[in-house]
Amino acid sequence: MSALSGAVETAPVSDLHALGSTDPADFPVPGGREEEWRFTPLRRLRGLHSDAALTSVYQRQSGVTVAVEPAPEIAVETISKTEGMERTGLTPAGTFLPTDRVSARAYAAVTDATVITVPKDTTASQPTFVRVTGTDASAATAGHLVIDVQPYGRATVVIDQRGSATYADNVEIHVGDGGDLVVVALADWAADTVQVAHHQATLGRDAHLTHFAVTLGGSLVRLSPSVHYAGPGGDAELYGICFADAGQHLEHRLFVDHDTPNCRSRVGYKGALRGEGAHTVWIGDVLIRPEAVGTDTYEYNRNLVLTDGAHADSVPNLEILTGEVVGAGHASASGRLDDEHTFYLMARGIPLEEARQLVIRGFFAELVTKIGISDLQDRIMAAIEAELSTTVPLTTTGQS
Repeated sequence: MSALSGAVETAPVSDLHALGSTDPADFPVPGGREEEWRFTPLRRLRGLHSDAALTSVYQRQSGVTVAVEPAPEIAVETISKTEGMERTGLTPAGTFLPTDRVSARAYAAVTDATVITVPKDTTASQPTFVRVTGTDASAATAGHLVIDVQPYGRATVVIDQRGSATYADNVEIHVGDGGDLVVVALADWAADTVQVAHHQATLGRDAHLTHFAVTLGGSLVRLSPSVHYAGPGGDAELYGICFADAGQHLEHRLFVDHDTPNCRSRVGYKGALRGEGAHTVWIGDVLIRPEAVGTDTYEYNRNLVLTDGAHADSVPNLEILTGEVVGAGHASASGRLDDEHTFYLMARGIPLEEARQLVIRGFFAELVTKIGISDLQDRIMAAIEAELSTTVPLTTTGQS
């Protein structure tokens, strides 16, 4: 099915993510009571969900620029709708299908897409960096990025996002049979940025994807990664790290659609919050369809609520429609710093505030070290340490 057809696709076995369409008119303007929008402060979206005029990222009046620093083995193209759609449909597989109004509006508004291709049987010698820079938060901008890993290709792509922007963007990820891809999406935006992003991944037979969402900056950032399988043996690992300060709203909504036999998924997200009005949202939806026998899936979300006035929402959803699974489970926990951990460190001569900061660093380090890019890991940990260096008093399980 062509991604340009405007066709509607449904998932009759589930109410989760049931509607998909490239036509924004198929999605009513959300009012805030819908399940998929009930945690998002719509008044802060600057009209991305309703009627804000969107410019494409490559247009002159755009408020966002995109530059790619590819590994030597990687091909990069900018493909216009008018010139390149017959070949790619904005996607090598022609399968991208928006699942909410913002994604559909962004898809309709883009004039060009950035396409990164990992050739067949090729291993990239270094990470490819996509530098996304916000230059004007008053200009609502739409973007579209395609990452196409052809069979048995291997690569790492870092989406490095900075600056001030109002940005709605779609990222298509295709990992061909036997391919292996690491994607790191770093949202290190300025404090005035609003972003609504959708990452949609399709994995071929025995393909492997590791996806990291690192969300540190921005006023409101909402990221929705989804995974679909196009062949047995697909393996998806989705990890997330976020740190929300006063007034920040950081939201992650995941969907793993197990529609193919003998596939695996692992989801692990960690967040920390501090300051009045700091808010994080994590929604983890996993659907195991009747035909997906042999599925092995597990997801968890853990949050440290470091001060009064901060709030974390965590909603794991697991829908199992076959009894023939290897494993399926989920876990969610939100709480304050553990007194036992800080006491253990203080008993060894470490002052209270330093002990608390060490516990928080250790909380995040488990996921940060999985990224495998030392400079990027150092940058992320430095950003977390900078958050911790300010003088907001932290609370523990022994305090109200």
